[in-house]
Amino acid sequence: MVMLNLFAALILTQTVQPIQLKVEGVDRTGILVMPSKTTDGAAPLVFGFHGHGGNARQAQRSFGIEKAWPEAVVIYLQGLPTVGQKTDPEGKKNGWQSTKGMNGDRDLKFVDEALKWVKTQTKIDEKRIYTMGHSNGGGFSYLLWSSRPDLFAAIGVSAGGFRGAEGAKPTPVIHIAGEADPLVTYRGQEFNVGRVRQLNECVTDGVPWGGVEGALEWKSPGGNSVVLISHPGKHEYAKFSTAAFVKFFQEHSKK
Repeated sequence: MVMLNLFAALILTQTVQPIQLKVEGVDRTGILVMPSKTTDGAAPLVFGFHGHGGNARQAQRSFGIEKAWPEAVVIYLQGLPTVGQKTDPEGKKNGWQSTKGMNGDRDLKFVDEALKWVKTQTKIDEKRIYTMGHSNGGGFSYLLWSSRPDLFAAIGVSAGGFRGAEGAKPTPVIHIAGEADPLVTYRGQEFNVGRVRQLNECVTDGVPWGGVEGALEWKSPGGNSVVLISHPGKHEYAKFSTAAFVKFFQEHSKK
């Protein structure tokens, strides 16, 4: 009971505020969650990206990163109407660019501006900056990896595609995939994790990771391990995902 009360107190003292930035003349929005305190004066930072058709508020409700890691600064950014290849060909719903150069790189620039802004609000640990997302947001996290290869300490992806590795440098990655996913097939995700393992120079066989059912980890000499968690679900954001992402992030920081 004492531990539960302490956890609740940490959550209650977190500060949630809207993000409003103008990027190349366009209003962009999101949500910032500030931690109650940090132990060394510099906090880890996690970006969380919703799937196609989502928004920042929905991402906060679904991911709840700050509940699993109350010491972290968390940023949930909101996409703009964007073409979705399978579900939104007219581009009426919020989403993220899927390739470099798409829509003038407006989303990559948004992340750059959000990072600059949050550093004016609090002290960020430059060795502990992370990105995660679901579906289109997961694919965007992969794009951030290849486009900003020196920024992140680890990458988290749920049900996302990996379109191009050009520019990416070895970085720890955790990928969660549903074996019955009808939108981003499990076979495709498994293949892409293989590409990530090759890029990260993973040389070991997969071994169980973190006591999580269906989780395998491949390690590399450089410490850039890759974890794949398979579950029997479809395209949903699995309930255990946030805890797994946070555990993995806490295991990795830049050297």
